[in-house]
Order: sequence, then C-alpha cells, then structure tokens
Amino acid sequence: MNIQENSEHSIDFCMLDYRCSYLPEMKTRMYYRYMRNASRALVSKLVERGWRRFGCYFFHPICAGCSACKSLRIDAQNFTLFRSQKRVMKKNRDTLIHIRTPGMTQEHLDLYNRFHKHKSETVGWNYTPINPQLYYENFVDGAHDFGKEVLYFRDDRLVGVDLIDITEDGISSIYFYYDPDYSPFSLGTYSLLMQIELAKRMDLRWIYLGYWVDGCRSFAYKMNYRPLEILDGFPPLEERAVWIPLQQA
Repeated sequence: MNIQENSEHSIDFCMLDYRCSYLPEMKTRMYYRYMRNASRALVSKLVERGWRRFGCYFFHPICAGCSACKSLRIDAQNFTLFRSQKRVMKKNRDTLIHIRTPGMTQEHLDLYNRFHKHKSETVGWNYTPINPQLYYENFVDGAHDFGKEVLYFRDDRLVGVDLIDITEDGISSIYFYYDPDYSPFSLGTYSLLMQIELAKRMDLRWIYLGYWVDGCRSFAYKMNYRPLEILDGFPPLEERAVWIPLQQA
C-alpha cells in the first residue's frame, strides 16, 4: 500500500491488487483519497470525474490492463418513466419517505444485516454482520452538509435506507439496502425513481449512478434509466470531465 499526504489535508493511497467483484478472472486496484473536511464544491468535482465516496474515503479504480468500469449518470431532467416503472410508483403510493442527515440506530444495523444475509443466500454475496463502528465509518462519517439518507417506511417500520450525496449539479447514488420481506414493492427501483424526482424538484441535472461493467448482472438494472451518459476515463481535477451519451459511447 502506497501512501502520500498532500497539501489539501488529505491522504492518498492505493491498495494492493485483489480479486475483482465484477469480473472474477480479473484483479482490482483502487486509488483512495481520505479527506475529513471535504467541501460540497470539491465533492461535486470528484463525483463528476468518476470518484465514489464511503465515509471520508473517496476512490476510483486504477486497474492494470482493464478499463471495464465505466461511470454512468442519468439525465434526470429528461428522464421519462417506462410502463414497468409506473407500476412500481403505483405500488408504493403508501410508502412514506423521510430525508435527513445520515444516522445510525439499531434499526439501521438490523436492516442492513438482514439485507446482506438475504443477498448471501440468494446470489452468493459474502456476508459478515456489520458492527456499529464500521457502519458509522462507511455511511455516517464524512456526510457534512451534502450527505443525506432517504428513509422508506411501510407498516410503521423502516423498510429501506438510501444513502446519497447532493452535489452542485446532481445526486450521487451511494448505497441502498432494504427489507427482503418487502421485495414485492421493488424498493430498489423505487428509491432510484425517487432520486430522479428529488433531482427534478431541486433543479439538478444528473443522477450519478456509480460504475457499470458490461456483462455484469449486478449492474444490468442501470440500463433501464435513460437517457444515460458515460464518462471518458477518470480525468484529474485540473482537466475537464467529458461525458458521452451512451448510444455514442
């Protein structure tokens, strides 16, 4: 692991190669930047250039010999619902939503662990129960004035948690987990549709979806939200971010 401290009061480092979660035959290497006091303006520039955030850690892939990870964003202002998405909206007309600064309760931890245990049993995800310290470091710390959680309630219980960053030009979709008992409500789809609705209300243009790998089943759902743009590489802050409409990429 190489570590470098820079003048922006941040620490840059990269991890040793490890097995890729998306392409098992490949190796992954991530470049990290740890920043405790990142501003909304800086986060906006990083997100526009393909960086992701968990807690105070910002990162993007720098894999040797592989550029399969592509950053995607939805043009929220020009998005229109498919018929199936309209059905999801109708199913959730009684779902209650609350937006606030990210927090952590036992209810959060229990829901997170139930979701990941379900994924381990159904699609083979690695599962280790999360502890309060790790949850705080990943989803609460570093939120400042731009990080939010969108809480979803049905039957007077918490059924979904969506972690987002609100940047200067859009919403960065960080992580979503939900109660498997409420799978018929398609809460993952609904949460992304609510991000798009929130962006429209706030006059924000983009939903930053994170990465997409062609052929990776876990990312296939991202193709259902159009129009989409794809980022050309991972440009440094001093260079312009070039986004290309997906049909031209």
